[in-house]
Amino acid sequence: MIDDHLVVDTPGDREIVLSRVFDAPARLVFAAFTRPELLVRWYGARGWQLVGCEVDLRVGGRWRFESQGPDGERMVQRGVYRTVNPPHGLVCTERFDDQSYPGETLVSHTFTELAGRTTVTTALRYATPEGRDTALRYPMVRGVSESFTRLAELLATRTGGPQ
Repeated sequence: MIDDHLVVDTPGDREIVLSRVFDAPARLVFAAFTRPELLVRWYGARGWQLVGCEVDLRVGGRWRFESQGPDGERMVQRGVYRTVNPPHGLVCTERFDDQSYPGETLVSHTFTELAGRTTVTTALRYATPEGRDTALRYPMVRGVSESFTRLAELLATRTGGPQ
């Protein structure tokens, strides 16, 4: 399934894999995923904005994102970093404060650079098949696609190239 430039795959009953190519080197894309001053500029679907962004970028470090929607609704997600390998990889756990499915999700981001362009592959492994199916029923794909469009626009300003 392709949504704009976002490729979505479901290779197993607990997994979702998202992939998109960005016109920027891996070091810039990795920074955009890990630096609060950059995250607040792109993270979230259209109409949503990070109003709280805490990143303790080290193995065992915690992260917390608080987003606010267009009607004032709030969403908090948090987790712990398991692997930090700049600019190639980032692995963390994820759980929402008002989560509607059991357990925490393991999120693995891989940043693969080729000729100055970086493919971001995000693999989400849910605790249960029901959790994965619940996440797919939400507008997650649309939200990630819109968020990644915002990221592409931000990266274009940082690299000086078209997007």
